[in-house]
Amino acid sequence: MTYLADLRRELDFILFDWLGEADDGTARPLLDLSQRLAGDLFASHYRLGDEQEPRLIDGRVRVTPESKRAMAAYAEAGLFAMSFSPAAGGMGLSQLLSAASYLMFATANISTAAYILLTSANARLFAAFGSRAQVDAFALPQIKGRWFGTMCLSEPGAGSSLADIAARARADGEDELGPRFRITGQKMWISGGEQDVSENIVHLVLAKIVGPDGEVGPGTSGISLFAVPRILPDGSLNDVNVAGLNHKLGYRGIPNCALNFGEGLQLPEGAAGAIGWRIGAEGSGLRQMFQMMNEARIGVSLGAAGVGYRAFRQSLGYAGERIQGKGTEGSGNVPILSHPDVQRMLAEQKYYCEAALAMTLYAARLADSGDRDMLDLLTPIVKSWTSSFTLRANDQAIQIHGGYGYTRDFDVELLWRDNRLNPIHEGTNGIQAIDLLERKLLRGGSALERLRGHIDETAARARRDEGLAPLAGSLLAAWADVERAIDGARAAGLRQRLFGASALLDAIGHVVAGWLLLDQLADRSIAGDDPHLDGKRRSCALFYAIEFPKLAAWLSIVGHEDIHHLANMAHEF
Repeated sequence: MTYLADLRRELDFILFDWLGEADDGTARPLLDLSQRLAGDLFASHYRLGDEQEPRLIDGRVRVTPESKRAMAAYAEAGLFAMSFSPAAGGMGLSQLLSAASYLMFATANISTAAYILLTSANARLFAAFGSRAQVDAFALPQIKGRWFGTMCLSEPGAGSSLADIAARARADGEDELGPRFRITGQKMWISGGEQDVSENIVHLVLAKIVGPDGEVGPGTSGISLFAVPRILPDGSLNDVNVAGLNHKLGYRGIPNCALNFGEGLQLPEGAAGAIGWRIGAEGSGLRQMFQMMNEARIGVSLGAAGVGYRAFRQSLGYAGERIQGKGTEGSGNVPILSHPDVQRMLAEQKYYCEAALAMTLYAARLADSGDRDMLDLLTPIVKSWTSSFTLRANDQAIQIHGGYGYTRDFDVELLWRDNRLNPIHEGTNGIQAIDLLERKLLRGGSALERLRGHIDETAARARRDEGLAPLAGSLLAAWADVERAIDGARAAGLRQRLFGASALLDAIGHVVAGWLLLDQLADRSIAGDDPHLDGKRRSCALFYAIEFPKLAAWLSIVGHEDIHHLANMAHEF
């Protein structure tokens, strides 16, 4: 598991040398434990989980015993409790440290690690919006690792368009857990929606409440959020049934389900539906669920960074061992690592993955600081950029392996398949682009100005280093170009803006990546015997030399007066 050791070295640098995580005697032992469990119990069944997909047998989903053992060990170690407060039964550790720990598990086995991401985010939503009784009933068992959680948003007829969901909730009295409802409808793409790993499953379900007149609230304002456990507090089964399993390109180790709520049983007094309890106020469901979605988006980014980094380290090792072709000096056969084109591909992998790790962990630090405005601004950037560009790193890993890269003899094809889902998970990258442009950039706010201030501050520190000064100038010039593009988008029509939104997202993501790569190096002296830091300087310089010239092409699309008309080809089909 050399890739985990390499990742650990990178994490130590980011956490302790760059982001200033306190080394209080807890952090390093926790990372040691995470690295050991990830290597021994998660990585060991990574390929097996892909080959032996979960099966639906007599209405229950069965997963591999290895996956169950891994999650049992994780729960027994108390790791679900890391970032929760002691008052909620947690360890009270930082989000940054928890994210670094999760990275180990996602890098080792992103399918099994998805249980961790979903359950932690589910419990945190209860901690933020649930009543005390709901926290005790639904969050605490998840924090202890006994129960797992899901998020049930999409439906077969309403994927990302949540205003169109058809799930309905009908009032059914009230008890100690709050207002009770009967939930009916179908939810799609539910990771971990059914499994035999945990004692119970807590589904967080978006649905519209049916009023006395039989009507529901309009659009997203009518959406409420409900806690729907698989097993009810009295020990009976709730009316939640698996309609089928989705067989995806990647993430095959965790079941992905279509779930029917309220279609399997007829409950007393003729009231059909799964029993659920409303969380918070009526009509606030989407706002509440955005907390879980945004946490999951950062979690997806962590997984993308880990999967990309693992493929990079494995392709680097392969390139050093694979003998093929003559060297440029005309000598005998050499490792392919000696060929300039392979060196180029490895360099691209390295800076994409190092920037992705920096972005995701910086976002976790923002969560610790309580800087919600900056985190909200950066979340669509972090989610989209990491999932897009670490996937490109996965492409390069397959290319470096040549024909073997397409076989199951090496992990790189599986890593690519797993990472290919991340640009779609938790809102497609196109949706993230629209969110960034329409809600974050064009509506103004202090976060964008503060981001510019951070970039200026990094550039000022970097200019004190003769080797970094040219990069500082390039960074400031790039951000000035981004600001001009934002102004151009503001003056453009809606169709023009939306056509260029993804290009603008990529451009801003590149500038943020360059900023964070440079920030890691500013004010940091280079010792001659520190190859890790020297390698980061080279990687940063290559990123600026190879990637920043791409900004002009992306930004030229933003707000362009005519170019979006060329893509309006619906009439051609």
